[in-house]
Order: sequence, then structure tokens, then C-alpha cells
Amino acid sequence: MSSNQADLQGKTVVLGVSGGIAAYKACELVSRLKKAGAQVHVIMTAAAAEFVRPLTFQTLSANPVATDTFGSVKYWEVEHIALAKQADLFVIAPATANVIAKLACGIADDMLTTTALATAAPMLLAPAMNTQMYLAEATQRNLSTLIARGARTVGPEGGLLACGDVGAGRMSEPAEIFAAVEALLSPSGDFSGLRAVVTAGPTREALDPVRFLTNKSSGKMGYAVAQALLARGAKVTLISGPVSLDPPQGAKLLRVESTEELSKAVLGEAPGCDVLIQAAAPADFAPAQAEERKIKKQGDGELVLRLKQTQDVARAAGERKQPHQVFVGFAAETGGSVQQADEKRRRKHLDLICYNDVTREGAGFDVETNILTLISDGRVKELPLMSKRQAADLLLDEVLQIRKAKLV
Repeated sequence: MSSNQADLQGKTVVLGVSGGIAAYKACELVSRLKKAGAQVHVIMTAAAAEFVRPLTFQTLSANPVATDTFGSVKYWEVEHIALAKQADLFVIAPATANVIAKLACGIADDMLTTTALATAAPMLLAPAMNTQMYLAEATQRNLSTLIARGARTVGPEGGLLACGDVGAGRMSEPAEIFAAVEALLSPSGDFSGLRAVVTAGPTREALDPVRFLTNKSSGKMGYAVAQALLARGAKVTLISGPVSLDPPQGAKLLRVESTEELSKAVLGEAPGCDVLIQAAAPADFAPAQAEERKIKKQGDGELVLRLKQTQDVARAAGERKQPHQVFVGFAAETGGSVQQADEKRRRKHLDLICYNDVTREGAGFDVETNILTLISDGRVKELPLMSKRQAADLLLDEVLQIRKAKLV
């Protein structure tokens, strides 16, 4: 995301404020949006009005604040429909567990939820609640439902909460939410002129002419990264294992089957790139020898396969990395730890590694969401459950920071 304040002239942001102590932070968000030139219309729930007076938001936004579905209308239009149509972006900050649940279920029982249900604009949620409320299965399912429908999220952050608990649930700071708004309304082109290579999907290691060893990778994370890079102006080469996804338009596509083919493609493309993001899941083992004919059943006996380790593609590429290049890897684990992922990052000469426990709900294979921890030299950033495309953009933000540090 750009470090300079965006020009949001001509953009209309509808900001929903629900009833949490973090409602006071929404005041600064309105101020930032107005300074960037956006038109801001605020909708408050009754509970939100107990924390911050509507007059405060009216003064900051220079627009009336909507609080009542049956209140006075502006001109002849039904107010919630008018606001829904005007929005270029619909933001809810703070988004409480209650509001998230209502949106997931399609409940429209106040001005905020009614307008949210009526809008076709993109939606950005900034969750804020007690840690246990955030981690509760119901809340996570509701968030997953909204993300699957296209909603974006920012935060929540970890730290000391108003209730005294320490953990995830604190609403992101206004600057972070503003940056997310900026990214959605003003695509930055911050990768323009850069060449990026992305790997995605599984590899297949032949046992015989009809069978192979592989894994459950769908390629969705790598394809999301490629799409995000293209949207931000990069020239993209996508090296893809066998997947059932349509390649993103504008990318150069190289299809590979085996880990050996993946290695040759990566080592051939990497020297000319600025950024290498290795989201593929190459097989760690291959048959010691592939049979020329189909392996027949051995009666009632067992079939013993001899396997050999495949080449570590990320390490081989990392050993050839040039000083200006940024290399990123992924560590999909069933358990493990941040420390172990960081050791892998160092061993493979990566600038950044994306660690995720695929046993966590919403973070496994062939789903639309992910939960990543971004680990670089001296920095660990935990991302909450979000769409793979959202995670891709946050990953690219980290890549830019690393690249800027290299070029200083």
C-alpha cells in the first residue's frame, strides 16, 4: 500500500459504526478519509451512539448521520437505499461479533444492516471484540461466510483489550484501516516495472504410466498472488503445476508436472526477476524408479515402494539469489512453529516465509481462505482468517517493504 495519502476525490465511503469501545477510533478514520477528499456518510447503531455522539461524526463528515431506519429521508429517496447506491466502498469499523453474525445470516433489523444488505459496493470489515468472542467457532464461521461472499477484512490486531484480556480482537488503528480503504479504492500500481515469478499448485511424481504421487495443493494461493501482482502492475510469469484453475489474464504461463520440471523452470526464470514467490507445493519424495508398465496387484501381498528425496527447489534458487532480489517461500505444516518456519527461511536463503498450519479451519487445501504468519528477518506478522486474495495483497505489502530496505 502506498505510504503517501491517496487522492480519494470523487469516491464515496459509507462507514458503519457498531457498538464497541473502539467506536472512538472511527472518528479519526472519518477525518483521514475527508482529508483524502472522500465523501463520507456515517451510519451508527443505537449501541454505537452510546459510545460516541452522532454529532461528532456529523461534524467530522459534514454529512447527516443515519441512525434510524424510519428517520427523516433526504430528498425523496428511502435513505438506506440512497446510501447503498452512493457507496463506492462500505466500511464497518468497528465490526462487532453481533453485526458480523447479522450480516452472515442476512438479518436487516436496523439502518446499518439494512443498508449493508442493500448495497452492491465492496465491503471492508474491521472486527473488534473480546478475544474469545473472536476465536469462537460461530464468529469464525460467520467471518468465513462473509469473506467467501467477497468481503475484505483488516485486523483484528493482538494486544491488550479494553476488557483486560490480552490477545486477538483489538480493532486495527485508523491508519491501517485507511490504508486498506486506499488499496481498495485507488489501486497503487506499486509493482509497475517489476518482473515477478510465481509458482503454484502441486507436482506429480510418476509411479508408472497411470499412477503418480502428489499432494492436495489446489494452486489457489499462488494464483491469488499472481492476480494481485498483475493488479498492482507487475509483469508476471506463473509456473503452475497441474491444477483446475483458469490462468490469470496477462500472466505468462509455464506448465510443469514434476518437481524436476518445476526446478528447471524456476532456475531458468529466477535470474531475470525482481521478485520470486514460491507458493507451489513440490513433492518431497519421488519413486526411486518409475515403472515403464502399469504395476499389477501382488495377489494378497504388500507392495513396497522405494522413494528418493526430490531436489529442494527453494533452496537451489535461494543459493543463486542476487542482492536486489526478494525471494518468498511458503511453509504449509501440520503443526510446527514460527521458530521452525524461520529456520527454514534461513536455510533456504529466503527473505520472507509464509507459515500456515493447514489443520486450522479455513487454512487448509482447496479452500478460498487462509491464515498466514509472515516471517522475515526480525519481523513476525500474524494475519487473521481472510481470503487468499486479501492475504496475497498483504504479502505483497511486506515484499515491498523488504525491497525498499534492500535498495537503500
